[in-house]
Amino acid sequence: LWRALLCLQPGSIEVGEDAPADTQLPDGLIATDQVLVREGFKRIGSHYERPRLHQALVSHDYAHPGEGTYATVYLGRDARPRLYFLTETEEGALVITANFHRPAREVPGRYSSGCLENLPVARVFKAHVRRLAAFGKPKNTEDLSERVRIGQAWFAGAGQWEVRQQNALGLLWTVGTLGMVGAVILAKQ
Repeated sequence: LWRALLCLQPGSIEVGEDAPADTQLPDGLIATDQVLVREGFKRIGSHYERPRLHQALVSHDYAHPGEGTYATVYLGRDARPRLYFLTETEEGALVITANFHRPAREVPGRYSSGCLENLPVARVFKAHVRRLAAFGKPKNTEDLSERVRIGQAWFAGAGQWEVRQQNALGLLWTVGTLGMVGAVILAKQ
């Protein structure tokens, strides 16, 4: 049911600040943390994304002062670290590059998302910076509240298509299940 709700209302995901930068990382994220720090990122805290009727996903956030880029890491359902880079430009464009499978989408001059699966963090970051060059100068922000604002804007705007795509099957299962239950109830009358 929660996936059906997301498909119908993708902007309903609540995004908020979770914890400060000195919070302990899960063991599965320590190696990724070390690579990000070597690449010049600094920890800025964590945020949560909570869909209706489901538990929140907590992600740990980093900022790269020189590139104006955020890095977000979390543990996937398979307990493997997931990482994506997120940059908003001064012109308002948004560029996302992940190290796990996610839908690729381009809106010229406004939005770009894609992935480079199973590549080292440093290579994914370099590819992100190269892609970013086509969209303008990045905003040079480094705080958690700005990272959360960008996340909220993504769910309310450019990300709605992706959230719908990811949860369409949940909507189909919910409608199918309700249809079968309804048919059983009507057949008994």
